[in-house]
Amino acid sequence: MDGDDNAVLTFCVIYPDLLGTYGDGGNAVVLVARARARGIEARIVDVTIGQEIPDASLYLLGGGEDGPQRLACDLLAEGGLADRVRDGAFVFAVCAGLQILGTSFSIEGDATYPGLALVDASTARGASRSVGDIATTVGDHTMVGFENHGGVTTLGGEVAAFGDVLVGRGNDGHVDGYRGARLWATYAHGPVLAQNPWLADEVLEEVSGEEITPWPSVADWLYAERCATISTRR
Repeated sequence: MDGDDNAVLTFCVIYPDLLGTYGDGGNAVVLVARARARGIEARIVDVTIGQEIPDASLYLLGGGEDGPQRLACDLLAEGGLADRVRDGAFVFAVCAGLQILGTSFSIEGDATYPGLALVDASTARGASRSVGDIATTVGDHTMVGFENHGGVTTLGGEVAAFGDVLVGRGNDGHVDGYRGARLWATYAHGPVLAQNPWLADEVLEEVSGEEITPWPSVADWLYAERCATISTRR
């Protein structure tokens, strides 16, 4: 929980002015809503350019275009996020955020830039851009979302993929994202936690350290409908 107030979960959205193109800030909104539904106090803190990164229960990184992605990486290299992650901070990263946490990533013109090197994962430019639905098997669940990226991400031998791709490309057409201790990363937008209530609750349970009881809502019906649509395409 938040280092300043142990009674409140703080979800910190990193640079929504740079990594907010695809609505991934909605992941924090979902987590707060689902926490409060269980009687857990929670809040969102947005960190924009020029602001210090505060203590938080979970840091969220979203997707963005090439230029903003590079700038965000440069700022984060100086801003202390890497130290917080190495010290055990929870992180949920999507698309550009996934690439930034890795060792390197490529942007337009095939130029390669160093990432934060917190995860052994490198991203090169793919032969084509992947735009459309993505579905991934994650344990006993199917994770659904939308991807829009031109990268091909290669994981180091010690890095576990987040899941196996059923529809779309994800990292390379076979697996999507990666998973580590206190870390989730995926190419799925949506925002992905709004589309996958089971995943939102898994993240919330791990971050809060509390057992999360079921909370039936329209999100479950929409998720089931999306899974049914995906299954007819396989």
